Amino acid sequence: MNMTSPYRLAPLGVVVAALIATGCENMSEREKGGVKGAAIGAATGAVISSATGGSAGTGAVVGGAIGAVAGNLWSKRMEDKRIAMENATRGTGIDVARTQDNQLKVNVPADFSFDVGRSNVKPEMRPVLDQFAQGLDPNARVRIVGHTDNTGSDAVNNPLSVERAHSVRDYLASRGIASSRIETSGRGEHEPIADNSSEAGRAKNRRVEIFLREPEAKS
Repeated sequence: MNMTSPYRLAPLGVVVAALIATGCENMSEREKGGVKGAAIGAATGAVISSATGGSAGTGAVVGGAIGAVAGNLWSKRMEDKRIAMENATRGTGIDVARTQDNQLKVNVPADFSFDVGRSNVKPEMRPVLDQFAQGLDPNARVRIVGHTDNTGSDAVNNPLSVERAHSVRDYLASRGIASSRIETSGRGEHEPIADNSSEAGRAKNRRVEIFLREPEAKS
């Protein structure tokens, strides 16, 4: 069995440490994330490739590329924002999560978002949006998706869901986020997350979802 000695992988570990220690001093948080992701990915790729009989060098290159992309898409700034939003919404029923494609998702149900048939932002929702708007990366992009319960027809619910997204957009714009960075859409009643046969279920469906992402840095 052809096994790569751990001593042959040691220089790679030194390179990884050097990248992290010296390469991040004058970088933005996103760039730091990319360097660290690339370094970790390179080390992981090399170990996996060697263990399966491949080239440690090739594995390091592939792993580094994957790690760099992952690091750029979910920076320390994004993680800090996730933690801040979780702390601000704890115990409210508002769900804060990191999606599989590295977006921050904030799901705001009816208790904090909208009354039946209305699109105006509730006072209870304003502190949540204030927290969301604080300290965003200038390159960050926001996507807002409005939803309704099944009360009423599509002719009412489809435009109502869009109006709800627009209301949130306008509020965020009033807090300093450029409208050009905000995308809005509405899904009407067509993407329920709960049973519409109960008031509690309808309240969960009558919601707004807010997504935040930092686009991959251009080379």
